[in-house]
Amino acid sequence: MNVRPPRAQSEAPHLRLTWVQPEDLVGHELRQAAQDGRDAREIEERWYAAGGAPAPDRAGASEPPAPPRLRELAGHLLDELALLDSTLAADEPTGLAEIMAACPHWPGPPEAAATVGRDRLHAAWLGRAAGCLLGKPVEKLPLTGIRALARAAGNWPLATWFTEHGVAPELLAAHPWNRRSAPTSLAENIDGMPEDDDLNHPLLTLLLLQRHGRAFTTADLARLWLDELPAGRTFTAERIAYGNLLAGVEPPETARFRNPFREWIGAQIRADVHGWTHPGDPAGAAAQAHRDAVLTHTANGVYGAMFTAAALAVAAGGESDVHDCLAAGLRVVPPHSRYARAVRLGIETARAEGEFDAVVDRLHAAYDSTHHWVHVLPNAALLAAALTHADGDFTRSIGCAVSGGWDTDSNGATAGSLAGLLAGTPTALPDHWTAPLKNRLATSVPGFDRTGFDTLAALTHQEALRP
Repeated sequence: MNVRPPRAQSEAPHLRLTWVQPEDLVGHELRQAAQDGRDAREIEERWYAAGGAPAPDRAGASEPPAPPRLRELAGHLLDELALLDSTLAADEPTGLAEIMAACPHWPGPPEAAATVGRDRLHAAWLGRAAGCLLGKPVEKLPLTGIRALARAAGNWPLATWFTEHGVAPELLAAHPWNRRSAPTSLAENIDGMPEDDDLNHPLLTLLLLQRHGRAFTTADLARLWLDELPAGRTFTAERIAYGNLLAGVEPPETARFRNPFREWIGAQIRADVHGWTHPGDPAGAAAQAHRDAVLTHTANGVYGAMFTAAALAVAAGGESDVHDCLAAGLRVVPPHSRYARAVRLGIETARAEGEFDAVVDRLHAAYDSTHHWVHVLPNAALLAAALTHADGDFTRSIGCAVSGGWDTDSNGATAGSLAGLLAGTPTALPDHWTAPLKNRLATSVPGFDRTGFDTLAALTHQEALRP
């Protein structure tokens, strides 16, 4: 038997954790500073003069690791960047009272109590899962790759699952599927709903409401995460906030301390259950989503959660027009914020262009050079455009949301959630989207693995009825 000698210390592989390396966070924070009006030119010059690199374009961690001196500098520069004043702060507050004051059309309390039925909630869960699953194999792919793969399979505009069947090997090599998702999300591989953070977080919200009710605090959510959410199942802002909690940082500072992802899409994907359980009450849904979002996000990142929750609340209350739902979402977002402008851009572009490919091309021209593909702003514009263009049709809603690129599974999930509510019942959703889910999802959230979507609808219905 051959026994290999132990690896020398100098040969030990480096553990490169995504979304947390200080030398990567500086590049993302410099980009965030450029977006929110902070003058970081002097800090940027010092970083690059010392040998620092820009943030990774698509991956969560760079290679190779930074030397100790550069990592130490990265920490100091992150703290200096946090002290710079933003010229946009007055138009983009994070506190709920300030947000409400900035919204001239903030919704009042509902005139009459509305209810949401189990069937509508069942359709929302199924819609979220189907939209997420459609986007999983092409997450991180550039727009050109998504289009090429779908067209090669005769699936453009997107009307069904992605597949390798009929796609040339050289095209598959040029645009490889998402490595972790392809084994469970291509048409030939789907066997129930695989685990995804876009489904884990709604499950955690449901668990939060079961334990604490609607009066939960941000600290309650933090404790729930530490108890029930594996750290490895968190990403971007959520991973930073999780680490901050472990280091003793209190919410809501967890969203601000060395967290360049605080305006990315993470809070928006956590908002669905807040909307589903406030039928006809967009203000209540938005306020509840706010308490969730500020654990990890600020300003536009928080608005993503509030917008989504409010739009879903209106749909849960029986609204059948997707455009009215989007308008309700905008009423809880400060109108001069970049988030409101992104949503309005998406809606206006979808109305101006007859072909959705042209809509997407215009949005990518507006955002590709300035924003990461997980940032909330380009994704908000695309989501609003997709829902506007689809006009309530389920297949077109998730197909457009995913075909536009960027955060494909998250946008597909949110579009599917709203379109599912509008459809009203599971039987109103096309069978080719729901049958492969097999009424089963995988998750690492305790107590929910292999749970059926009908059961989740019943549990969500209980929380919607709770005072």
